[in-house]
Amino acid sequence: MKRRDLLLATILVLAAACTATAAGKKTAIRRKHEQLQPQAAGGSSSCDVYRGSWVVDESYPLYDAASCPFVRKEFDCRRMGRPDTMYLKYRWHPNPPCSLPRFDGVKLLNMWRGKKVMFVGDSLVVNQYESLLCMLHAAAPGARTNQSWASGENPSITVRFEDYGVTLVYFLSHYLVDLANDTAGRTVLKLDGMDEGRAWLGADVLVFGSWRWWWRKSWDYIQDGNTVVQDMDRTQAFTKGLQTWARWVDANLAQTSTRVFFQGYSPNHLDSQEWGAPPGKTCIGETQPLNNAAAYHGQPNPQDAIVRRTLAGMAKPVHLLDITFMSELRKDGHTTKYNGDSLGRDCTHWCVAGVPDTWNTVLYLAGNS
Repeated sequence: MKRRDLLLATILVLAAACTATAAGKKTAIRRKHEQLQPQAAGGSSSCDVYRGSWVVDESYPLYDAASCPFVRKEFDCRRMGRPDTMYLKYRWHPNPPCSLPRFDGVKLLNMWRGKKVMFVGDSLVVNQYESLLCMLHAAAPGARTNQSWASGENPSITVRFEDYGVTLVYFLSHYLVDLANDTAGRTVLKLDGMDEGRAWLGADVLVFGSWRWWWRKSWDYIQDGNTVVQDMDRTQAFTKGLQTWARWVDANLAQTSTRVFFQGYSPNHLDSQEWGAPPGKTCIGETQPLNNAAAYHGQPNPQDAIVRRTLAGMAKPVHLLDITFMSELRKDGHTTKYNGDSLGRDCTHWCVAGVPDTWNTVLYLAGNS
């Protein structure tokens, strides 16, 4: 387990170091890509499963994290001493006439039988990955599993559900483009480099996500074609990098049956004024979600519009997991001081079990559409 802890420590991003702005409200940009077809009462018309509210459901959570061998201590809030439990009891309820089906892990394992599912991105993608592993484990507790880790520039975690032949992989990629060392040992963020993409080929399902690390300068230089600079506007850099990723997806996956998803912006809750509370506070101590859209006052995040615009221009259909709004309402769902960090300031990552379970329920729905 020591090797696992070292790898996970490398992957995890502490929220105290995150400098990204508050969560973005959804920007109305039409996309030609896949749309969710959620269940609608009394008819077959589609609706927006991402608009709704959180309701108490005493049958929740879907699993006990204490029985899940795949969740790290940094996400396991109950293990790390969180005393309240109501944050575990909320279920996402889309606005009528929509309904969100209950997650069926055995059905999903059978649907993915013999397939490889890969999550690629930063620690918020890990949040969703480990949540899904716990959901599947709880649905098939007797299934034989095998877990392995790989180190290097892009560490990865692989869990295989042997009885179903399903392999789930997490691949660390903060930027979705190459971050490499040059001959002088300097770290270069290559906005047009996609060598790491070779590791993603062969996956039947790909879930990507990136944003937070673009606001952390973990490079010595940025290379854009033949231009090399020490830094540049981060939103511009993100746009260029995402366009490179999109070209790679179109070039390598457009003619394949691989399903591609992109994790939408996951908001932090570092500014209490965003939910109408006095200034100077964060998510620490919050125990209840916001009850409606009007209660959230955060400003739009540029990542949202950039991602939507990029996906709209792609040849390969990519489904946006539009988790922003539902997550904005969950100021109570973060790990805060229950993450093994004495500073206790993490208002970026989410408790598992918790909010990421709903992200995966939507992924489950999208995977069935």
